[in-house]
Amino acid sequence: MAEEKRKFGKNLFVIITLILSVGILLYFLFTTGGGIETLARIAKTLRRTWLLAAVLAAVACWLLEGFEINLLCRHMKPNWKFSRSFSAGMIGFLYSAVTPFATGGQPMQMYTLSNMGMDTGMAGSVVAVKTLVYQVVMVLYALLMVATKLHYFQTSVTNFAFLTIVGLFTNCIFIALVVLFMLSEKTTDRILRSTLLLLHRFKLCRHPKARYEKIHSQLQVFHDASKMMGNSAPLYLSVMASAAVQITLNSLIPFFIYRSFNMRGASVTAMIAAQVFVAMVSAFVPLPGSSGGAESSFYLFFGLYFKSAIFPAILLWRLITYYANIVFGGIFAYIGSKMNMERDSQ
Repeated sequence: MAEEKRKFGKNLFVIITLILSVGILLYFLFTTGGGIETLARIAKTLRRTWLLAAVLAAVACWLLEGFEINLLCRHMKPNWKFSRSFSAGMIGFLYSAVTPFATGGQPMQMYTLSNMGMDTGMAGSVVAVKTLVYQVVMVLYALLMVATKLHYFQTSVTNFAFLTIVGLFTNCIFIALVVLFMLSEKTTDRILRSTLLLLHRFKLCRHPKARYEKIHSQLQVFHDASKMMGNSAPLYLSVMASAAVQITLNSLIPFFIYRSFNMRGASVTAMIAAQVFVAMVSAFVPLPGSSGGAESSFYLFFGLYFKSAIFPAILLWRLITYYANIVFGGIFAYIGSKMNMERDSQ
């Protein structure tokens, strides 16, 4: 009974968050001057070819997620099927979309892979390495965008420097700690303990021991995963290349929406950079799907391109990149459960 109440509470929280997310978006769409009129005008002149490109880019991102997982799975189990990896990837999208800070995606991918017949340790290694590689590529991508588009966004977006520095700094610290831990666990422990004690003195960390244990256990997961996966440069480079293409395609979706609105003049690279920054800023919003934060950051970075059409653009962008993940992720979660039942019955 208690377990059922806990599950109901979690599901209710997700449902309320999704309703609020849609409600806020529709509220601004209908109450902002010209919002609904702009939507009606766009609907009449919508260039469907560009809209199809946005949808296909999202589908390609799903396929690449499965491809990256499959590369790592086949390294551990050569006979592993792509259909299993794709289902695990879609389930990851679903649970990332409906949990705070997207924390549910990786555990559910591990659970799904192990249910499909992969050893639990191997499943954990696949997901941990995939997550780390994606984070590394994302940070490198963001650094490239900052290097090439910093001045443009500094002059166009309020508080851009602060938002970007916080996002990049946090991600760089995470990656540096993981790499250092892999090279020297003792050195990392000393740095981690000293840093947490210093933060505790300045009253920025209330429970340094508990925080240390939590961070150490997370670093240990990546360390163990890298040992199990082994040192295969071609494998890691292949996953990194695929992740770079995946990030590029995902970042092109706002541009495709922009062109579907029959708009011209915006730089493709500037819009790619804007979407990368939106993704970084949204990652700090604790609500499922970064609700509120994703829409706000999109408004902040893309308002200068879409102007009066910004709210219809946000609506379309969220439908393609967020709500579609929930719908199709749910479908593949059902398919994945059927695959597990068939395996268990054999």
